[in-house]
Amino acid sequence: MNPADGTISLFLEDEAATIRFGEDLVLALKAGECLALSGDLGTGKSSLARAFLRAMADDEQLEVPSPTFTLVQSYDLRIPVSHFDLYRLGDGAELEELGFDEALQYGICLVEWPEMAEEELPADRITIKLEHEHKGRRATILAPPKQLQRIRRVLAIRNFLGRAGHPTAKRRFLTGDASSRAYEAVYPNGEPRKLLMDWPPLPEGLAVLDGKPYPKVAHIAENAYPYVAIANVLRERGFATPEIYAVDYDQGILLIEDLGTEGVLDKDGNPIAERYRDSVACLAHLHGMKIPKDIPVTETHIHHIPDFDRTAMKMEVRLVLDWHLPWRRGTPPNEAEREEYLAIWDALIDELASAEKNLLLRDFHSPNIIWRDEKEGIQKIGIIDFQDAMIGPTAYDLVSITQDARVTIEPPLFKQLMNDYLALRRAQGGFDESGFMKSWAIMSAQRNCKLAGLWVRLMQRDGKPGYMKHMPRTLSYLKLALEHDALAPLRDWCARAGIGQSES
Repeated sequence: MNPADGTISLFLEDEAATIRFGEDLVLALKAGECLALSGDLGTGKSSLARAFLRAMADDEQLEVPSPTFTLVQSYDLRIPVSHFDLYRLGDGAELEELGFDEALQYGICLVEWPEMAEEELPADRITIKLEHEHKGRRATILAPPKQLQRIRRVLAIRNFLGRAGHPTAKRRFLTGDASSRAYEAVYPNGEPRKLLMDWPPLPEGLAVLDGKPYPKVAHIAENAYPYVAIANVLRERGFATPEIYAVDYDQGILLIEDLGTEGVLDKDGNPIAERYRDSVACLAHLHGMKIPKDIPVTETHIHHIPDFDRTAMKMEVRLVLDWHLPWRRGTPPNEAEREEYLAIWDALIDELASAEKNLLLRDFHSPNIIWRDEKEGIQKIGIIDFQDAMIGPTAYDLVSITQDARVTIEPPLFKQLMNDYLALRRAQGGFDESGFMKSWAIMSAQRNCKLAGLWVRLMQRDGKPGYMKHMPRTLSYLKLALEHDALAPLRDWCARAGIGQSES
């Protein structure tokens, strides 16, 4: 690689390496980008293009006919791809007639023989020039900085897999989430599927409070140490968390166990009562044991689980003021509204002083729970998201599952889940049920105020409008929390501000 001059030079030792490179490129490209493949006959352009398309389709048997005579072949895949072969193009202006601009608008354009329409192709294209070198090929990659950075990341992950003992493993896109993390499915030769967590380090970010950026104030994990620490400490205590096979802490790359693909929702996206009840039982078991605050991760690093403190709680509920309220009514809150709202939260947080506190996973809900039908007891519940875990009111995690942010928990199931949890905690002894229920109401209000602002922020700042579909549910959950007597001041404030109820 030559990072200084904005290019990457990569030696591909054989046909298999060319195919792997083509497959890996799928993980680097996005809709709206053009990949131009240049090189003499026999240098591997078609092999690379075929590998790219089959990986995007996740179908190794996908028919990929050469578009030499048709000039373009289109594929309706996870990201639509249009495969252009311009060898027979008479004039570069004909590219428009082939629908190039429209194809680029909605997907990826994969272009062989780009020299035939050099002026018509986008200036910000990614160009890969393939040349014979010894018994292999040399790939020289030129691209704008953002695309080049993504390609470098993909190659860094390939090198990581090599160091982990899986240099030729097949990789496929799996998913991304609301954070900066993305996931790949990794298929090592002859071994069960593993998962790769791609968690690149982020810039420090702007200060939002006391000179600290949001992640530091809200205790959002910024590297892999917390994930490894919590995964290990829970697994040692009998819970089903992924085994960690390999980690690069500096680059933020983890190879972890695949706990399965079955979730806790049915095919229509509705909660499966049995699975939710077992999830709640797992949670009650966790809350009945003490988790150490300081967990050794490596010989030189100890992870200290942060407290869900006043600063973090208030930072999260401020999302209502900063994002939800301006979106709802078109104007930001005035200073008096802000001061009253934050004063109410100071009083509510004071009420939590005597609340039961232990490890809280923070996002214990349907997207982060794997159902393992073949297992018994708490091993039925695969727990996969806990890097932001804190020490705080245990009621928070019960809120997460009984008021699932991404699926509606109807009243009968909600009642069943609450009864199950409370019965299990009573059986453990020494459980303050009244105090816990007050804590549950406060934590429900806190979490749903955060989410009501977060959905708007994801839409307006991060360009992810899909999360707004959860807004009516979030507000209905908030309304339920506000019924508790301890929440009367917040209930009155929300009523005056015009929030706290679901929308039609």
